[in-house]
Amino acid sequence: METRPASERTTIRRLPKRAAYDRAMIDAILDEALHCHLGFAVDGQPYVIPTIHARVADRVYVHGSAASRMLRTLAGAVPACLTVTLVDGLVLARSAFHHSMNYRSVVVLGTAQAVVEPAEKVAALHAIVEHVVPGRWDDVRPPNERELKATSVLCLPLTEASAKVRTGGPLDDEEDLGLPCWAGVLPFSAVPGAPVPDEHVAPGTPAPACVTGYRRPRYTA
Repeated sequence: METRPASERTTIRRLPKRAAYDRAMIDAILDEALHCHLGFAVDGQPYVIPTIHARVADRVYVHGSAASRMLRTLAGAVPACLTVTLVDGLVLARSAFHHSMNYRSVVVLGTAQAVVEPAEKVAALHAIVEHVVPGRWDDVRPPNERELKATSVLCLPLTEASAKVRTGGPLDDEEDLGLPCWAGVLPFSAVPGAPVPDEHVAPGTPAPACVTGYRRPRYTA
């Protein structure tokens, strides 16, 4: 497992024991997370926007309307920060101060580039659909020329990335261990509900396997 940061900027300084610089860990967290947050600045004003992403090899792709200020700004070689966080549990301590969460997170720093080559653009959109619901792309109509023209796709290289992970129970002070209150971890996970068909779906049309068998990938170290 890689123990060195890719750059000074990705060095984790707060609780460095929780740092993870291994690409397998970084990739797995990005692949499991359904969405990300993109940070950037416009005229000196900071913005953080949630969006859908997908990782393909050494790149993370995001997409949106061609009229999107976020995408138009980022396409102009503006420094960007992409983050994802997965909450694995609520850590309930014996003191309010030591309450925490078990989590896995990734921060990616870099400069995004616009994807203009048609084949790569379609491949990126395919990856984004498959990232959200694996197996869905083959069940639906692919984007047409008008839709492709109305959509912008950006990619951010995974050159500078780091992960941070917390696991385990509460870290109570020794003098609090005898307090008469419950302490421990309340696990969290993404669990899909029962599929709800659209009103225009023909009666008797079954939900596809990618829906009925839906689950998020999970990294196991």
